[in-house]
Amino acid sequence: MTDLTKLAPCEVWTEFEAITRVPRPSKKEEKIRDYLVGWAKEHGLEYRCDATGNVVIRKPATTGYEGRPTVILQSHMDMVCEKNSDVAFDFEHDAIRTRIDDGWVRAEGTTLGADDGIGMAAALAMLASATVAHPALEALFTVDEETGLTGAFGLGEGMLTGKYLINLDSEDEGELFIGCAGGVDTVAKFSPMVTPAPDGFEYFRIDVKGLAGGHSGDDIEKGRANSNKLVARLLYELLPYGPVLNRFDGGNLRNAIPREAFAVFGVPAETAGDVCERCRAFAVEIVEEFKYTEPNLQMTLNKIEGVEWVLDPVTMQSLVGALVGLPNGVLAMSHAVEGLVETSSNLASVKFGAEGIVVTTSQRSSVESAKRYAAQTVEAVLRLSGAEVAHSDGYPGWSPDPDSYLLHVTEQCYERLFAVKPKVRAIHAGLECGLFLEKYPELDMVSFGPTLRGVHSPDERLEIATVQKFWDLLCAVVGSL
Repeated sequence: MTDLTKLAPCEVWTEFEAITRVPRPSKKEEKIRDYLVGWAKEHGLEYRCDATGNVVIRKPATTGYEGRPTVILQSHMDMVCEKNSDVAFDFEHDAIRTRIDDGWVRAEGTTLGADDGIGMAAALAMLASATVAHPALEALFTVDEETGLTGAFGLGEGMLTGKYLINLDSEDEGELFIGCAGGVDTVAKFSPMVTPAPDGFEYFRIDVKGLAGGHSGDDIEKGRANSNKLVARLLYELLPYGPVLNRFDGGNLRNAIPREAFAVFGVPAETAGDVCERCRAFAVEIVEEFKYTEPNLQMTLNKIEGVEWVLDPVTMQSLVGALVGLPNGVLAMSHAVEGLVETSSNLASVKFGAEGIVVTTSQRSSVESAKRYAAQTVEAVLRLSGAEVAHSDGYPGWSPDPDSYLLHVTEQCYERLFAVKPKVRAIHAGLECGLFLEKYPELDMVSFGPTLRGVHSPDERLEIATVQKFWDLLCAVVGSL
């Protein structure tokens, strides 16, 4: 592991390095919660935990700032746990292995957890500082942001008293965010019959690897391939050869564009040569189709033995048809904000299990009715394929307020520090701000952070130079409110 404490600003990197040593998968935040409570005790600060598992740490105002409104610094505890298939790593027990690479901090074959570990680190550094002047502070650390926004949904009564909330979960330095999309998950279950694998068939495994993946909100408009879609498209092209399907597995997280997928299938022996040739031709076509966005795309076909069972033909054709037919990617661009994705859908994962085949998708939109319609479209395709379908509760978007006082102060601070105007925009990814606003409608909110790339994938990286600018801006804003 690289020593990050020598980087500037030292106070932020020291906190971040300590956080990388604490396992914190979504829904398993016990270790990082204990760490935060211990940190608060060590620094003699008041803290509170709610029944959902959220933690708030409070620090009184510095001298001369006692009469100013309390400022909330908000980040989330959990991290997306993704790794390359050839990397041995246990996210529930292992520390992240960090390294510095040409101006960026990244991890060895796994997600880095800078989403949102760097936001946590900045909040802790502010709480620990003896030199930054500030009003009373409340640092809120929520649980399970990545897989359900559970912490924001279940935020305890009276956890917050502040007027201004700075969300520290953005990924583009120089940009201030004042709005985000809402989202909902649509999950389907197929209940197949299985039969013994037929004789006279040859069996193969098709693998798709090397995709860029990324965040299903931030990266959905970049034209990247979806591994589940690619495998499904190949299987659909092979339907005239009478294939049978043994397994399909791809993707892991609802909010990540899937990078890898595979399927195990069989075809009558007399057609195997033609099928192999079609698979090779399809791989060439796909590499050409995505040559600009997926330069590392790999599609491989290998013959295998030992297949014992296959799905019944009706379920196989229904599943493959549904996966091909599901809307995926950008569905609409915003007419209100130039360049903003309005509505999208992500075919996140396909999993075979003892109780059936589960297909997980995620829809996002900054327009509530469009979000509902996108989910209905996905539901209709899946129901026509014979699946049982359910939706999550979803979460609201955060409507932009260009007249925000907090935004005005943040813009002024940024221009004073760096002599350029920041960009003010909304984001297609989901933030917890919409849920906070439901519980505390008087909150004035803004979101900013350093530059991250490859978020929600093992390519996640944090640009070192932008962390100093992030910290300088945070200190300036907190001192100016």
